[in-house]
Amino acid sequence: MNGVDITELILSDHHEQRRRFAILDDIDRADIATLTAVWARLAAMLEVHARAEELYFYPELLKLGGRLGRKATADEETEDAIADHNQIRDGILAASQHDVGSEGWWAGVGAARKANDEHMGEEEHEGLEDFRRFADLELRHRLAVPFAAYEAEHADGIPIQDEDPEKYIREHS
Repeated sequence: MNGVDITELILSDHHEQRRRFAILDDIDRADIATLTAVWARLAAMLEVHARAEELYFYPELLKLGGRLGRKATADEETEDAIADHNQIRDGILAASQHDVGSEGWWAGVGAARKANDEHMGEEEHEGLEDFRRFADLELRHRLAVPFAAYEAEHADGIPIQDEDPEKYIREHS
């Protein structure tokens, strides 16, 4: 089956997130208008991406782990990913408490970046790898379509809201 694949969408988003953080590095720190615009788009992208993963990818990763007899591993990977999402959210919220371009703002941006970098690395070498190896293309396509639609519908962002990792696992197992 040809079509869009949720693992490819997630990897593409990761590339775009890395690219936008790099763009922030290249902006003159006195150019507050550009920093504001780039960060606003990146912050929205980070939250929408995290929420889309929580809605579409991680519930299926948990099911896949159960089918493969690897429930404990899938639970652990998912719980860690949700906790990572919360750390990314914390960085975004910390940045929002300060004037763009200030030391406090950069600290929040840096915290979001660090948490996001760690999350992407783990996800790319654990959950996404498992999904590519063990989930068929039909399922990956079936998940990709609503994932892409969700991101498109919420391109301007959504309210930031932490997820309780343990509660998430209970509700989706």
